[in-house]
Amino acid sequence: MHLPLPDTPQRFAISHPGEADFKGGGLREYSAYRDLGFAAATNGLAAAHIIRMTAPFSPRLSVKHHHDVLFQMVYCLKGWFETEFEGEGRHRLVPGSCWVQPPGIRHTVVGWSDDCELLEILMPATHETVNDA
Repeated sequence: MHLPLPDTPQRFAISHPGEADFKGGGLREYSAYRDLGFAAATNGLAAAHIIRMTAPFSPRLSVKHHHDVLFQMVYCLKGWFETEFEGEGRHRLVPGSCWVQPPGIRHTVVGWSDDCELLEILMPATHETVNDA
């Protein structure tokens, strides 16, 4: 089966690792993000970034929310990351494991290790995150 892609110009992009590429000011105050260039390369069709936890977990950071996306995948690169998903229970990512979050699934982050790093891929690149608390 071949699904039609939007008529969106795409271009080649490459991203090499660099510590200076991790920036704060993203969705989560306790994380730094390294943009992998997907949004620019796909003209907003998709986004990908490495998320590095920059603060220890605290229960005050647990907020039930959902993302208004078509696709979201999280892959654990380092450490561990745990989330409670509505209707799916609590799940922990460890290095090499991943999950796909269906569009709009409500979830709450419940913990992470101090060395946690995640790869997140989303469609579309620009989307809304809604707090459900």
